[in-house]
Amino acid sequence: MLHPWYVTGLVEGEGSFVVSFNKRPKLRVGIETRPSFSLSLSERDLDLLKAMQNFFQCGAIRYSRSDRTYKYEVRSVADLARRIVPHFEKYPLAGAKGEDFRKFAEIVRWVHANHHLNPDYLRKIIELAYSMNPSGQRRYAKDDLLRLLGEMKG
Repeated sequence: MLHPWYVTGLVEGEGSFVVSFNKRPKLRVGIETRPSFSLSLSERDLDLLKAMQNFFQCGAIRYSRSDRTYKYEVRSVADLARRIVPHFEKYPLAGAKGEDFRKFAEIVRWVHANHHLNPDYLRKIIELAYSMNPSGQRRYAKDDLLRLLGEMKG
């Protein structure tokens, strides 16, 4: 059994909180919002990823060919809201990752409450998400998503 502070420390070094977006014309707002939490480690630490999965009682482990690591991921909004966010609120991260987490937690709460289906909230979510992980790669530019959102009928 992993100690909760150990989990937080490991995530401080190797974890990430991400909110990605996909264009989905069939959705009323035209944009799908996908928050996720992940932890990447080498194959040597696969047992540690399994222990993390057991600790949180959710998520999945997959192999990532792009960087040849194994990733423990939680994509279920319900699991993020009920398991991941409460853990890091009780055992907080420090520094820049802690600030990104606070933004992520707010977005998860809004998505869990279906506010991402409201164009005004989705605009706030996009702005907040793009202020996280400033060096991270994005499929879509923030301005393109905001422009698309402005074109949708709300």
